Amino acid sequence: MNADIDPNLTASSDFVKKLNSAFVTDDQEMIEELLRELVGMNPNAIIELSNDDWMKDPSVHLPPAVLLGLHPLQYKQELTTPLRIAAAYGFTHCLQYLLEHGAQPNLIVGGKSALHEACENSSSECTEFLLKGGADPDLRTEEGLSAMHLCKTPKSLHSCAKVLLEHGAAADLPSEEDEETALHVASRSALLHHAKLYLQSGADVNHTSVHGETPLGVACASSQDPEELLQICCLLLSYGADVNLADKQHRTPLHKAAHNIQHSLVTLLLEHKAEVNSFDHNGRLPLSCVLHSAAVRAEQEPHRVVQILLNHGSITLWPQALPKVLSMCAAEPKTVEVLFNSYTHIPVTCKWEKTIQAETLQALLYLLHDMSCESAELRPTE
Repeated sequence: MNADIDPNLTASSDFVKKLNSAFVTDDQEMIEELLRELVGMNPNAIIELSNDDWMKDPSVHLPPAVLLGLHPLQYKQELTTPLRIAAAYGFTHCLQYLLEHGAQPNLIVGGKSALHEACENSSSECTEFLLKGGADPDLRTEEGLSAMHLCKTPKSLHSCAKVLLEHGAAADLPSEEDEETALHVASRSALLHHAKLYLQSGADVNHTSVHGETPLGVACASSQDPEELLQICCLLLSYGADVNLADKQHRTPLHKAAHNIQHSLVTLLLEHKAEVNSFDHNGRLPLSCVLHSAAVRAEQEPHRVVQILLNHGSITLWPQALPKVLSMCAAEPKTVEVLFNSYTHIPVTCKWEKTIQAETLQALLYLLHDMSCESAELRPTE
């Protein structure tokens, strides 16, 4: 919210109208020309690109959801500075010109500084000019993120991350709200070379966020490419990542990898002594996490993860809990078969009829019969 900031150039001014028109047509020459004009006026001008002044008009008809209190009424302003615009477009010569004529590199307007803008756009020359011009490499946005937290693309490794570290940026500066470091960001995004750079620069591999998340934990919970995540986790473990460090919900990296049906990652964690029988806050084992995901991730072959966990000593589920489990993953017969194979005796009772659909139950009974289980027919509840 920027409603308390008084802009030097309002959205209704001729200058901003020309600027917005140039944005719409992507007339970069005009944008740069307008920015250079500001040197003679005010190189640190606060520019209001848009606002919601219409909401202040007492005659305006507000949406019913707002009137009923179902949707909040928030006044919004889009503010920026000449340096931020130059950094966003990669106008290095214009940016250098602005800096030479008094533009302040650490001015935060609209939530960010020009350095944040440059790193978000992976602009190497802009990042270099800003840092040489006095930009603070550890300056945070209004959301509490440093420029390092904004290096989220492969391109940003050489263009921004390395440059920031060369100019004194802290390798493991935590964000203000979640207390996550740039290593958390790199691990979640499967940016292997970023993660290696941060670790070589002294980042704490076991730094925990306010939610108890470690870089290894966020990597195991990520939905990035499995092979890339495996490489990230191998790197983190080689630097001493604690494989059993759990978050505030008592979920370990193994719980998260199992939930995501990551075969290779589950194997890697177990090879590094991950505790296969740890319970999370909801009383779930890693094995339970697989079964909860089996129906929606059938194409990832959850039965393989179930078998891996059982082979590494996972305790089986309480037999009386099987009807509830089967109601979730009976549509994944291979998973059910692997699970059933871990029991020497399965007490199939009439209670199963109440929790499992008739067709599914019949298919399970056939499966039990084929497996030569003793309880291939329904028995009265004991």
